[in-house]
Amino acid sequence: MALDLTKFLLRFVEEAREHLGKMSDGIASLAQGGADADLIHALFRSAHTIKGSARMMKLIGISETAHKMEDVLGALRDGKISFNREIGQLLYRTVDALSRMVDGVAEKPSAPDLPLSDGDLRRDLANVLKLAVPSEPKEPPSDGRKEALPDPVVIQEGPSVSSSGGAEPRMKMSETVRLRLEKLDELIKLMGEMVSSSARMRQRLLDLGDVEHAMDVGGRSGKDLEGLHRFRRDLTDDVQAQELLLDDLHDKVLSMRMLPLSIIFDTVGRAVREMARSQGKQAECIIRGSEIELDRQMIDRLSDPLVHILRNAVDHGLEAPDRRMAAGKEAVGRVFLSARQENGQVVIEIEDDGAGIDLSAVRRKAVARGIMTESEAGDISREKLLEMIFLPGFSTSAGITDISGRGVGLDVVKRSIADQLHGVVSVETRPGRGAVFSLRLPLSLAVMRILIVEANGCPFGFAARNVTALRRIPAGSLISVAGNQNAVVLENEFIPVSSLAGLVGAPSRPVRRAGSRRAANEGGSLLVIVQDRMEKLALIVDRLVDEHDMVVKPLPGHLSRLPLVSGVVMTGKEELVCILHTPALLDRSRRLHRAAHTDGRTTSGTSETIKKKRILVVDDSLTTREVVRDLLEAYHYQVLLAEDGQDGLEKALADDFDAVLTDVEMPNMDGFTLTKRLRAEDRYRHVPIMMITSREREEDKRRGMEAGADAYIVKSGLNQSSLMDTLQTILG
Repeated sequence: MALDLTKFLLRFVEEAREHLGKMSDGIASLAQGGADADLIHALFRSAHTIKGSARMMKLIGISETAHKMEDVLGALRDGKISFNREIGQLLYRTVDALSRMVDGVAEKPSAPDLPLSDGDLRRDLANVLKLAVPSEPKEPPSDGRKEALPDPVVIQEGPSVSSSGGAEPRMKMSETVRLRLEKLDELIKLMGEMVSSSARMRQRLLDLGDVEHAMDVGGRSGKDLEGLHRFRRDLTDDVQAQELLLDDLHDKVLSMRMLPLSIIFDTVGRAVREMARSQGKQAECIIRGSEIELDRQMIDRLSDPLVHILRNAVDHGLEAPDRRMAAGKEAVGRVFLSARQENGQVVIEIEDDGAGIDLSAVRRKAVARGIMTESEAGDISREKLLEMIFLPGFSTSAGITDISGRGVGLDVVKRSIADQLHGVVSVETRPGRGAVFSLRLPLSLAVMRILIVEANGCPFGFAARNVTALRRIPAGSLISVAGNQNAVVLENEFIPVSSLAGLVGAPSRPVRRAGSRRAANEGGSLLVIVQDRMEKLALIVDRLVDEHDMVVKPLPGHLSRLPLVSGVVMTGKEELVCILHTPALLDRSRRLHRAAHTDGRTTSGTSETIKKKRILVVDDSLTTREVVRDLLEAYHYQVLLAEDGQDGLEKALADDFDAVLTDVEMPNMDGFTLTKRLRAEDRYRHVPIMMITSREREEDKRRGMEAGADAYIVKSGLNQSSLMDTLQTILG
């Protein structure tokens, strides 16, 4: 269930306007000589709240502008610079810029993707910290003149055009044309429609073949049949020629949207060095194959999974310099990021020369979480054990920070690569010598190979990459296992079997090709074996319908939450066919089998456990409080809200809670102090405490952990899955 943030935008606008009004009044007081510490701190808190709320709403322009203003106000608060007329004008400009952007959100709440503030303003805010020096307190003019206050509304139209003379411009033809990405995306969508149109032409050709066969059986004259044969041959040639041209045109159009991987490789390479330095480690990132190209849509979605894997490589993989040297390694660790093309796919590998994945620690964690018993853990294969690290909330880290240990990083990788990018992720480890993560991705998401089958007379589609085999097995060859689950042994592998119609709840429909249906039944069972990572499932279907490269369209908004459907395609008969989501099918099969085996007791017990959990949410931002409350209540947690640290402390001492979620920067009492005060109480000594804040500095994270927090999450990276997975992890 994705969280819809649009319903919180109007509340954000009200809150932001209230803070902006206070800031405007506060800046006026500063300009009149009222530069006291409490006033500056109040301005700082307002800027901080706007920044945090805007990050929660994914309003990057407002967040970045408020962040720059917060830095200037922080320098004023700490005495690093002194207030003067120029700083006052700059603060007014910033308030005006924020007001205009907030007004833009109010006017278009359905599309609040705003650009960053103008470059001059951001540059001037940054220069204040570089160029301004502390000055003596300002004395009022001795000659009785009044100092003019800065104009509170200063709108910059942008840099002026110089009128100085120069060489007379001359015409020059460019070899490139600048094109908006929206127009290019529209062109590719039209190209997809042409591919769908080609599928309809193929279907018309098949229909013509049926007519030809009917005329032949009906005993029509040879002259009529000869003309029809000739027409069908000519039409076949035309359709084939058109398909060749379309394939060529489609490749050319897609190549226009291909971009080199260097766009993200160069960025994440720098991130490796920065992450290593923040943890007292030394690392270098060696990049190969950055010239390999991928569709822009793929590159847009690939950055986050790469960052998650690199974080794990630096935090879990690479050892500290002294440990590396003790193990006979160089003090500087190495992370290799490489890409290559292989069999029409792009393979990206992230390799480190660290300690590798501790399989014994993974096994112990799996047993501790109840995923398997001690005996099962002793028999599990190495491959399946490695797959455990991709489970939600699974982490072998002792502490939880924004870098690692929340157990959500590799879960995000799995969902992004498999669900969004239609790829495959795998991992291999070499004890003491590092680990390798491999990502196999299609070149583009515009067209995919789709296998269409029929179950109960209803058509369903599978991405061909998830289909590993097609088998027809004799009647009676299914094996009955625990509960009412069936299985089959194929190539020395034990694979569970489910009816596709029963699994998806497909209603019975008339079968248009009864002969094919009878043949399938008489010949036993027709199985489609699908796979997601190391897990396989055999699905019983009626018949195979078709296999083609097809344009996969996303579901409309009101259907976007269907877990079993990842998209739809249109056949040549203009039928919409659902593309089934293989991981969701596997998950449903497991749950149905488990429910039948345990008579539903496990599921109901889990639900009752969650409903009993009581959570205290402490944050001075009303927007943040309501967003977090909605997330928690959707999972049946009981939630109580507190508007600042002091209010949170009083409510915590007056009642009992299973966990506390708190902001850091708050009036009356900050999150660090609140955490320390709670840890001093016996009944809160072991209650999980999570900090959710916009403060990203490593020293703040360390300070939070030292105060007693169990988890520290930055608001800019907060989403439903990260919050819930982290909360469930610290709740145990």
